[in-house]
Amino acid sequence: MTVSSRGLELPVSSHALRAAVELLSSMRFAISLLTVICIASVIGTVLKQHEPLNNYINQFGPFWAEVFGQLDLYAVYSAWWFLLILAFLVTSTSLCIARNAPKIFADLRAYKENMREQALQAFHHKAQGSLDEAPEAAAQRLARLLATGGWKVKLQRRDTTAGAGWMVAAKAGAANKIGYLAAHSAIVLVCIGGLLDGDLMVRAQMWWGGKTPYSGGGMIADVKPEHRLGERNPTFRGNLLVAEGTVSSTAILNQSDGILLQELPFAIELKKFIVEHYSTGMPKLFASEIVIHDKATGEMREARVEVNHPANFKGIEIYQSSFDDGGSTVRLKALPMQSTTKSFEIEGVIGGSSQLSNGQEKLTLEYTGLRVINVENFGAQSPSGVDVRKVDLRSSLQERLGAANKHDAPKTQRNVGPSVTYKLRDAAGQAREFHNYMLPVDLGDGVPVFLMGVRDTPAEAFRYVRIPADAEGSTDEFFRLRAALADPALRALAVRRYAARMVDPTRKDLLPQLTASAARALALFSGVEPVPDSNAKGGLQSLADFMEKNVPEAERGRAGEMLIRILNGVLYELLQVAREKAGLKPWTSDEATASFMTQAVLALSDTFFYPAPMALQLTDFKQVQASVFQVARAPGKTVVYLGCALLILGIFAMLYVRERRLWIWLTPQGAGSQASMALSSNRKTLDADREFEQLRDKLLPRSPT
Repeated sequence: MTVSSRGLELPVSSHALRAAVELLSSMRFAISLLTVICIASVIGTVLKQHEPLNNYINQFGPFWAEVFGQLDLYAVYSAWWFLLILAFLVTSTSLCIARNAPKIFADLRAYKENMREQALQAFHHKAQGSLDEAPEAAAQRLARLLATGGWKVKLQRRDTTAGAGWMVAAKAGAANKIGYLAAHSAIVLVCIGGLLDGDLMVRAQMWWGGKTPYSGGGMIADVKPEHRLGERNPTFRGNLLVAEGTVSSTAILNQSDGILLQELPFAIELKKFIVEHYSTGMPKLFASEIVIHDKATGEMREARVEVNHPANFKGIEIYQSSFDDGGSTVRLKALPMQSTTKSFEIEGVIGGSSQLSNGQEKLTLEYTGLRVINVENFGAQSPSGVDVRKVDLRSSLQERLGAANKHDAPKTQRNVGPSVTYKLRDAAGQAREFHNYMLPVDLGDGVPVFLMGVRDTPAEAFRYVRIPADAEGSTDEFFRLRAALADPALRALAVRRYAARMVDPTRKDLLPQLTASAARALALFSGVEPVPDSNAKGGLQSLADFMEKNVPEAERGRAGEMLIRILNGVLYELLQVAREKAGLKPWTSDEATASFMTQAVLALSDTFFYPAPMALQLTDFKQVQASVFQVARAPGKTVVYLGCALLILGIFAMLYVRERRLWIWLTPQGAGSQASMALSSNRKTLDADREFEQLRDKLLPRSPT
């Protein structure tokens, strides 16, 4: 029997109905639907699902983000068109099975013992021979031999002109056709399981149960019943965030236009969240010690949930999905990046916000993240050129050979300590994101620096201002210098001291000229003296713009070196003046001081481009961790597992099991029998040739070779 690719043909007069049923039940339609599902699955795999809309806008732009959203490409597996295709595929494949199953079962029962003698000669595998026994005795003996080899045999007696003849009909490998049914049934079961565990039940409650997504804010307890799904919801998959020491019993189901709240028949209490990291800073273990509280009976059961090791309670699987901040408390110190800003301290909770004001400007401070561990790669970059005189071949080979856990290997990964992420949102709703480290980081420049990062959009990388740390590991010295730079009296005093220190007492005539140059350099750098037609507010950019407009190009190199030397000297005197005003001892001029001043000049220049009046430095925190669970009631899981098992068995049967049929026609010949044998196989292979030769030698030993 061959499987037809055509569908059912109903005996009805309507041509349209007959054509529609034929198309729906045809194999070509099912294969087309399966192809579309594969393409949609590729899209769902490549394109991240259920991301915030802003992420898609940043990636594709407003126009295409809107187009993809209308096509539900951000939630492919729960899109209405994907579920509709699955439903059509189930229907089409089921009709294919219903159309071919009766033929297959009929073919399994048939031995085709009515095969004519002349037809046996048309087979590729055929042979003839003579046997010493009468046809009936030979037929009985051959039937027993074939039965011992795993063949199913049926005998048929026929009357011929030469006497009673016997047809021996045998078959083997019937599981090949069972494999067809198993494979196609597996597709139906997997699709049904996908429909059961998909978004179909939730959408049905939205269509006919009056449930609507919730898109507002506020407390979960204040959300109205029309946005909540009951505990008896037959299938769902949602996320549940539980902070340490708290209890939660409401999961969140993300929808394209909001969320739905799923009530659980139990509550989860997070006793402790455990996270372990690799040396690279990547997490290697998520684990949650939880207590499950049954709402109906009050039963409490302790459990441990890890990645790939879920807990199960009342048919609901509890998976460890990820982790988040559970409301950590942070204390921040405002570091003035502008002369009009005053230093202050503020406390907040991650996920919350605070209101700030800078004169007429109103800002909203949003605490977005706290990271206690930040492991960064500080490995030296390989230079493009190599001095062959410095190449140590032995050392180079030892670095690349031997055990992978050698202790003398240089470690380039280093934990640089906690960091805080926050946003400053203006009155118009525009926000910038900031990422600041709590501790100074040694970047190999001679002085540790505090990294203050900023970016305008999430698609950009952070740009960092490097503020040098003083001898006590703080930013006090730098911001003392920053405040002194904004004080006219201190600037004037620093200029006079610098000029007096640099001018030879015997050349008093040079004092006014050097004083004027130092005052001009400091005024340009501090932004007090703006450069015409320049957007620079101060810093080294103001000096560069001033030289470009006032110094001939041929003299800019020498003049620039002179101006920078004067600026560094004046800023050093300014720092000494600021320390004297604060009642501190003056700094000694050494290599550490020189490194600090070099980095301080660069950092001061960068502060004029800092897009906020202050930078918030993390000074203290109290971490509260939270665990993100995925809770799922998936009745279709068992159906999918059964479908996968049938698919494996079906494909194995179709690929590795050959259906064979054997006929031996026996007619009287003297005291013995004349035998004609033929073998058919659904696939022409070397195994079929070899098997026929073995059967011929075993069943017809006197047949000619």
